Amino acid sequence: MRQANLRLRAALAEAGLTAQRLAEHVDVDPKSVERWLSQGRVPHARTRLAVATVLDQEESHLWPSLLGSVPSVAPAPTELEQMWPSRSQVPVEIWQSLIEDAQKRVDILVYAGGFIVETFRLIDRITELSDAGGSVRILIGDSQSDQLQQRGLDEGLPSLPWRAASTWEYLAGVRDLPGVDIRVHSTPLYVSVYRFDDTLMVNPHTHGLPAKDNPVLRLRRIHGGQLFDYYTAAYERVWDEARDPACEES
Repeated sequence: MRQANLRLRAALAEAGLTAQRLAEHVDVDPKSVERWLSQGRVPHARTRLAVATVLDQEESHLWPSLLGSVPSVAPAPTELEQMWPSRSQVPVEIWQSLIEDAQKRVDILVYAGGFIVETFRLIDRITELSDAGGSVRILIGDSQSDQLQQRGLDEGLPSLPWRAASTWEYLAGVRDLPGVDIRVHSTPLYVSVYRFDDTLMVNPHTHGLPAKDNPVLRLRRIHGGQLFDYYTAAYERVWDEARDPACEES
């Protein structure tokens, strides 16, 4: 018995399209689209490519059977696109493409974040996003806080407060740009968060290990998803309690 294609249905909802509208976009009968959705039928290669292009998805995500293994149960829409055992194993090209492709929003929550702040042309991209009317929010650890100093000791990184202060200074040139807001926080950070539009890189922290030695999850925002919103809500809680030292100095 064929299973409904829940991934395709979720992608349609995410794109704000009906089965009828998708059929018009890819020049097929609406009944064909209904069969893809309700019966899990897989269209021909040319049509698959057209559908994937319209929905801005990978063919293999919409039709997992193309990978060579047919799931025993209906595949559920998934927010988790990829996972790496440690941040240091995430290919440089992944970070680079996420930063370069961001069009509207970048949100970052770290203690120091030197690896991403001082590389990948981030300063230039912040400036470009500001010029384009985008939003950039960055949360850095408060170098004067007890929490940051203790975390540095726990992870064998006594220089962590200094590194956080260095990141703050490094970003001085973009702090006053329109749409750019940079603050410091003193939370006992459990996870680093990097948001690029509707993609989220989540780096959970394990006690005693530097962030680079902990796993990274790549999440994407989908209709009806929970994980993406779970971590962005956590970001907002830290943001609400953070402060802008530049405002306090003025």
